[in-house]
Amino acid sequence: MTVIWELDFYSRPVLGENEKKLWEVLICESALGVQRSMDSLFQYSKFFLNTEVNSASLRESIEEAIAQAPKPPDKIRFFRRQMNNMILKAAEEAGVPAYPSRRTIALNRWINQRMEDVYPAMPNYKASGNPSVSMGMPVPQPLPDQLIGQKWAFVNLEASAFQDLPEWSIAFGESFSLELVDLAPDTPVPGLLVFSPRALPMAAWMSGLEMAAVKYLPGDPDQLLLETGSNDAWVLATLGTDSLKQEAEAFEAAKQAAKQVHFVGVQANPESEEFAGFWLLQELNLA
Repeated sequence: MTVIWELDFYSRPVLGENEKKLWEVLICESALGVQRSMDSLFQYSKFFLNTEVNSASLRESIEEAIAQAPKPPDKIRFFRRQMNNMILKAAEEAGVPAYPSRRTIALNRWINQRMEDVYPAMPNYKASGNPSVSMGMPVPQPLPDQLIGQKWAFVNLEASAFQDLPEWSIAFGESFSLELVDLAPDTPVPGLLVFSPRALPMAAWMSGLEMAAVKYLPGDPDQLLLETGSNDAWVLATLGTDSLKQEAEAFEAAKQAAKQVHFVGVQANPESEEFAGFWLLQELNLA
């Protein structure tokens, strides 16, 4: 099974001996599959003075984590674009490919937990706002012509339905444990199904992206977007009628009620019982 790690390297709201903010490396295993808890995931953390922040220190931390982990990672995801060059360099020197990604669900939960429980309990804690990593809305790109779905539909599944996901027939995709987001079993989880006679090539292309979220973007015209990587977006559909706009608004409302959890599936046709692609997603407010 593929092992994916999620990594952050940034300053924390705690002062070091030089009265400057401490920096910290956080590395955790991605919660691949539907029955993983945070307690079952490999985690590694290490603090640094701000004078020790460089790619060599980060490379050493990655190597230390690899030495401690049950299995080495096949790749590393990171969301903090300000650290792009340093993380890419350190990971490459440690022999692990790294990719900018907003699909850092376990790491996001861990950071939030440490912001609430760990840092405030440390000496020299200094409350401060979390710096945003938002770079604004990207310019949506059109899908390649051969990958445009002929039909699509909004659907809902109860959260409990995903317990059987390992038994589904799926060619490409990725899921995570809903334990990470404390979602009640009867919560409706919204999704988008895309139907195409070229479902398998479309799903294969999507599997090469760092899938982040499906989002409704009001405008002229209204659009349904697929967000990928650290700051990319693709136009899945243009919503040309009021009824489609209302469906998209209902999708966003259901997403909010489900703690931004949602899914996208790719099938050959609406009658198919197999998925060429299926991704369980959570739109994160990364900071």
